[in-house]
Amino acid sequence: QVNVVESGGGSVQAGGSLRLSCVASGRIFSSYAMAWFRQAPGKEREFVAAISWTGSTTDYSDSVDGRFTVSRENGKNTVYLQMNSLKPEDTAVYYCAVSRPLPVHMIQVDSTDYNYWGQGTQVTVSS
Repeated sequence: QVNVVESGGGSVQAGGSLRLSCVASGRIFSSYAMAWFRQAPGKEREFVAAISWTGSTTDYSDSVDGRFTVSRENGKNTVYLQMNSLKPEDTAVYYCAVSRPLPVHMIQVDSTDYNYWGQGTQVTVSS
């Protein structure tokens, strides 16, 4: 069993910043990618950012590219999402996810490739 726990959500004004953290723990034996997804009220869950096991490969959705940065510390099984220049449309519950075993430089952007999910952390951006 793998446990995934997010932290760092909150409320900020437009233009502000937040840093989300996610720690994975439990029976993890293989290399895996980690990713952030988000779900706004009344909308489907959408991909935000992903990072490979080595950290050498990252990908972002068009809506956050240039404003958000994903990073990880494998020694701590931890991934971060630095969110800058936040907009009201970034308001959502943000979920961290751990992928199925993948090659060390590979990522996936489809939620079906992620086996373990956190409970989510709320991010609210006011105008």
